[in-house]
Amino acid sequence: MSNTVEFARMNGLGNKILVVDMRGRTDKVTPQAAVALNADAETQFDQIMAIHDPKAEGTDAYIDILNSDGSKAQACGNGTRCVVQALAAETGKKAFTFQTVAGILNAVEHEDGTISVDMGRPVFEWNRIPLAEEFFDTSRIELQIGPIDNPVLHSPSVMSMGNPHAIFWVDRDPMSFDLERFGPLLENHPMFPEKANITLAQVISDSALRTRTWERGAGLTLACGSAACASAVSAARTGRTGRKVTIDVASSPIRQPLVIDWRDDDHVVMTGPAEWEWSGMLDPSSGTWSRDAERGVEAR
Repeated sequence: MSNTVEFARMNGLGNKILVVDMRGRTDKVTPQAAVALNADAETQFDQIMAIHDPKAEGTDAYIDILNSDGSKAQACGNGTRCVVQALAAETGKKAFTFQTVAGILNAVEHEDGTISVDMGRPVFEWNRIPLAEEFFDTSRIELQIGPIDNPVLHSPSVMSMGNPHAIFWVDRDPMSFDLERFGPLLENHPMFPEKANITLAQVISDSALRTRTWERGAGLTLACGSAACASAVSAARTGRTGRKVTIDVASSPIRQPLVIDWRDDDHVVMTGPAEWEWSGMLDPSSGTWSRDAERGVEAR
């Protein structure tokens, strides 16, 4: 078995993604390789999407997802769109079914190049999110940061979209908050035994939100697809918006909104772009890599 595999540096609305082709192999991208890749400015990423041979009948691939700290992620909507674009370019197919640790994901590439991913059904039960304390109503829980009589953030909506999310509602631009300071404290709060993605969400209208996310295991991110889904569902659930909204991801350099539709069948469908940047070869055990020769080989 060769020590190197093909990979592509891509982004989903700015979310930095490495798509790694592990098909035909029995090994995996190691946590050590993930940490090494993230330590290099050229390959720094939010998630690795490792494509493995399918494990379940009727699926196109099994997707193993790693965060930049080497930990496992259950879901990554922006990364899934990148996988779809890569496989669509390779195979000519437009529709795909993937298996992840969080379940089955169906996705399709549209004629305009945007990609829709069915992220499945949201989970609201406190013990399935999971939370450390029982809450009958998880659309608003008791949690705050800052002075007791004047908290900076408080009363988040919490849920799971395959991974835990806490949505804090804010009345001004999410970029105006020091999320780099508050994010680690909230991600690791005892309320979240499996940690959590922390999102600040501002309601723009009954069909539009503006968000910014501190991502579990990755830190301050340019975009997070599952957080956009969680924000949209939480907004509709609390009566702030309707069930179909556009999400302006405040931190993303790409000014194209995500469209999130919480359908009547309870499935959450996310539609947005994906972009290929460059490709190369990497060693999935160590994280050493090189760019494709036609773009100049640069071993790291």
